[in-house]
Amino acid sequence: MADQGAYVKTGLSVKPDWIDYNGHMNMAYYTVLFDACIDDVFESFGLGPEYVKQRGGSYYTLEMHVHYLREVHLNDPIKVNLQLLDYDAKRCHYFQEMYHETDGWLAATSEIMCMHVDMNLKKASPFPDDVLARIEAMYEGHKHLPRSDRVGHVMGIKR
Repeated sequence: MADQGAYVKTGLSVKPDWIDYNGHMNMAYYTVLFDACIDDVFESFGLGPEYVKQRGGSYYTLEMHVHYLREVHLNDPIKVNLQLLDYDAKRCHYFQEMYHETDGWLAATSEIMCMHVDMNLKKASPFPDDVLARIEAMYEGHKHLPRSDRVGHVMGIKR
């Protein structure tokens, strides 16, 4: 995918307290960096913190698959790309790639399905029309992008 029209968040880096006893970034912090990109994209849809307060809705992650491909270390510069793969009235399916920003190698990928939630009822609910229109606009810009072979990957031990 690498910058071929996907949403790109740059200027991220690996923090000292993210390093584990193996000397590389702990697996949990890959999700933190992926989430920073997601927050920007969902803010652009109108689904930021103000949306929760003013309109009583939010989005929850239903499923996430992360592939850890290469170690990142303290102060490594990171960029994350996001491609919206699909959506419907209540859900978004997207794929992210994390790159070493200066050297260009792929460190990890993440595939996520999320769902819009009415926070008062704590139940799935349709996106409001204005939000859905922004999601649709991004999808129109992303639907022709090439899909990674990692999308839809099934985990298991082959025998």
